Amino acid sequence: MSLPLEGLSAIVTGAGRGLGRAEALELARLGAAVVVNDYGQAGRDGSGEASAAPAEEVAAEITAAGGRAVAHLGDVSDLETARGLVDLAVAEFGKLDVLVNNAGILRDRMVFSMSEDEWDSVIRVHLKGHFNTTHFAAAHWRGRSKAGETGVYGRIVNTSSEAFLAGSAGQPNYAAAKGGIVGLTTSTALALARYGVTANAICPRARTRMTEDVFAGFAEPAGQDELDPLSPEHVAPLVGYLASPAAAKVNGQLLVVHGGMVAVVERPRVAAKFDTAKEAFGFEELDGLLTPYFEGRPPGETFAASEVLGLKKG
Repeated sequence: MSLPLEGLSAIVTGAGRGLGRAEALELARLGAAVVVNDYGQAGRDGSGEASAAPAEEVAAEITAAGGRAVAHLGDVSDLETARGLVDLAVAEFGKLDVLVNNAGILRDRMVFSMSEDEWDSVIRVHLKGHFNTTHFAAAHWRGRSKAGETGVYGRIVNTSSEAFLAGSAGQPNYAAAKGGIVGLTTSTALALARYGVTANAICPRARTRMTEDVFAGFAEPAGQDELDPLSPEHVAPLVGYLASPAAAKVNGQLLVVHGGMVAVVERPRVAAKFDTAKEAFGFEELDGLLTPYFEGRPPGETFAASEVLGLKKG
């Protein structure tokens, strides 16, 4: 019996640790040959010396289990590095079939205290990094299609966050980048569908180096054999599914995933609509319509962190 991703090749960025590592291992378990990309810096804020060790360790783990993998050291926010990453996949495995964008950093601060560099660096790594790899992967698939190849296969899985959906007071840069990734995903999905390529985004909840502060104090397994509800291993199977032929009809979607739960997020819907009784709205009419509407709703429609996350502190 063949594996779901047998004969396919994949790139996973930020795959040296955490979510990316779990995703790379899952794609390999399902039969894909994997390029394991990571910049290998020690700090979750992008600080420290770059190191090939994290990517090499994951690639070695895949190889030891009987799979095919190659490590790639590089910062995907650099355009030429992203080009080289796609070129490596094609050189090693003959083609690229799956791109999983996961690489990111955090530089948290309130919006009134955030520096220009703290804003730019997070937008660059998350949003530009997603664009860079998508750009070269898309060009690869389009080129094959234009050359007359039939049955071109392409899958993109991008990593957004519920920080974009629910807000995150101390992460204006991160929330903005993750919102931008959703826009990039839906645009890419529309542009590449004609070539046999799908693009989807996930909002994962997982206990990793990136989220150690967010999930500090939330319940962990009582027993050694019990899987942490926030383990990255809960997220990886969805990535494997979206990368597979089984997900051919899933395109331009946003899915929240954690601890045995997958939720498909609807696109924004109109909550209320008001029409002017005159030729055009004036201040007084808008005040008479909108002020009572918003006064009858919870302030800002905000929720406590535990309600948004659906988790319990232990």
